[in-house]
Amino acid sequence: MLLLNDTQPFVFILLGIPGLEEVQCWISIPFCCMYIVAFFGNIVILLIIRYEKSLHEPMYFFVSMLSMTDLVLSSSTLPKMLGIFWFNFREICFEACLTQMFIIHSFTAMESGFFLAMAFDRYVAICNPLRHSAILSNKTVLAIGLSVVFRAMVFFLPHPFIVKTLIFCDNNIIPHTYCEFMAVIKLTCGDSTISKAYSLTVASMIGAFDLLCTITSYALIFRTVFSLPTKQAGQKALSTCTSHITVILVFYSTATFTFLTHRFGHNIGPHIHITVANIYLLVPPMLNPIIYGVRTKKIRQKLVRVLCFTGV
Repeated sequence: MLLLNDTQPFVFILLGIPGLEEVQCWISIPFCCMYIVAFFGNIVILLIIRYEKSLHEPMYFFVSMLSMTDLVLSSSTLPKMLGIFWFNFREICFEACLTQMFIIHSFTAMESGFFLAMAFDRYVAICNPLRHSAILSNKTVLAIGLSVVFRAMVFFLPHPFIVKTLIFCDNNIIPHTYCEFMAVIKLTCGDSTISKAYSLTVASMIGAFDLLCTITSYALIFRTVFSLPTKQAGQKALSTCTSHITVILVFYSTATFTFLTHRFGHNIGPHIHITVANIYLLVPPMLNPIIYGVRTKKIRQKLVRVLCFTGV
């Protein structure tokens, strides 16, 4: 094994999905399709919101932030993953591995934060509509967006530095499709309890805080909706939230499964854990533009006009 110094490997070898090597070529087909939809779908969402002035509202600004996060998150993993599946390009240098690790964890935290920001926007829009524009001004939206990014950077920036301080055993093979923190930590010698505890604690605290606040926001929304004088008004109010609730359920269900398998799932096969971990990074970025594009009336109408104008 080539060494960068006495303690760190020069390259890691990504195995892909252990136990499913013979069918990885077939698995790559839906993964590639999901990435294509995620890549072009999020770009379309960004362009529509950028050039359609009627969409320059807090909710769509947060959708744009989410789309940019999804683009980076999916692009940081899928191209390398396809290289493993199709061309057996398994090597990844140490610095590139640390960079990928940081991007994956930090941008996942950003996605969770933007979901919370969107829930807060829906809460203000439904529960306090007269003050919506005053509470969520452009400056406030920008401040919220920067806060979400800053929080993710601060909490997950230590990850690469933690790994660089550790001593690696004579093994540079990562049984995963990407450089996931826990998978890399398992290659180190000595006691890594503190490193694992830090990562799991930070991830669980951010996820639990965002999810709890999101649930609280929707509890208040439902209370307001059910107190509206007419059923039609309540249905109209809830229709603006269905897209958001759908993507939140997909994101947190896969995220929770991934977290729990790290903590308690010692009897779960690695192929199941790694497959769900890939779904966790690929499905939400794919679904977000589809759900928001189809279920959000303003985006859908603009997309239809663009397609009709281009003759598609």
